[in-house]
Amino acid sequence: MVDLATLGTFAIASVASLFMAWSIGAGSSGSTPFAPAVGANAISVMRAGFLVGICCLLGAIFQGANVSEAVGGELIEGVTLSAEAATIGLTVAAALVAIGIFSGYPIATAFTVTGAVIGVGFAMGGDPAWWKYREIAALWTLTPFVGGAIAYYTARALREEPIPEHHVVLVLAGIVGALIANIEFAVLGPSGGGASIAVELAGALPVSTLVGAGLVTAALALLSAGALGWDMRSGTTVAERHFLLVMGALVAFSAGGSQVGLAVGPLVPLSGDVGLTITALLVGGGVGLLVGAWTGAPRMIKAISQDYSSLGPRRSIAALIPSFAIAQVAILYGIPVSFNQIVVSAIVGSGYAAVSAGGGVSPRKIGYTFLAWGLSFAGAIVISFGIYRGYAIVLG
Repeated sequence: MVDLATLGTFAIASVASLFMAWSIGAGSSGSTPFAPAVGANAISVMRAGFLVGICCLLGAIFQGANVSEAVGGELIEGVTLSAEAATIGLTVAAALVAIGIFSGYPIATAFTVTGAVIGVGFAMGGDPAWWKYREIAALWTLTPFVGGAIAYYTARALREEPIPEHHVVLVLAGIVGALIANIEFAVLGPSGGGASIAVELAGALPVSTLVGAGLVTAALALLSAGALGWDMRSGTTVAERHFLLVMGALVAFSAGGSQVGLAVGPLVPLSGDVGLTITALLVGGGVGLLVGAWTGAPRMIKAISQDYSSLGPRRSIAALIPSFAIAQVAILYGIPVSFNQIVVSAIVGSGYAAVSAGGGVSPRKIGYTFLAWGLSFAGAIVISFGIYRGYAIVLG
């Protein structure tokens, strides 16, 4: 029998979690995946908001467990987050994200949630999880450089001779197919875990798992390139726009798998006390992302698609491919990461590749964004720490 007091505090924390999920859906997850497609005029803002919500929900259910468990139990050592701590942390983080939404500057959601959880964890007397901080710091530091560099050189390859553009696009489609073959899904593999399509199908082949996975990866790469090649019969430009929409859907799916953990992760330590499974938390968080994307994403989609760089289909494709790859690395290792940081960095990289061709990047906007990211992380730690300490003193 669930204690009523426990159920009540969990309910309050759940409201904060839903607020966080809505904020993420309206901001980071809801805006960044399809922003390049909107910037390239491949899809309208409203249709992008609708599709990204569906993709985020699916990604949350099928890929959300790793990051959720990391946020809930790996950021602080020595203590378990209480319902009060989860509520305070989520509310502080969501408020900071909401400020970014209404001001037009995309706050890095992972920075605010990670900072808030660390802040309340320290206030509870927890110890730093240095090993996890090193993983997080490495990914956060490398993301702008790696994502931006890949996007830059991909955009250059798409617009320069001697390799024909349609050949480059086919190679990129093959790379995307290979990535899809090797990302993990919760519905595959053993119970309580996950597996990739390549590993799952390799088990049915009369070869070793490694060789079989390689064969499946190659087959999906060829299938992806072949499908795009068939689509090119109606013209390279049309095929590029279709490819761009597919990439937007894949990035949105990855956003759901990563970002839902920022909303429901703090509830994971509490779920067992009220008889909920992590799958139930992921479904609830995914619904929150969907509602946020449908109701609040258009403003941020416009901000990212138009304010950062002049984007065409080629530069948009160049931005989304590294975004998809980096997001899946973060999901695999359970590292909270912001899609604003991933996609904005890639958009900037692809935009610089076209400066000489009339494209542009706003240094002022970029500078303010990086400043907002740093201040939101530090502010989340300080504010959540102070609020929890004040709460403990008042009730202590």
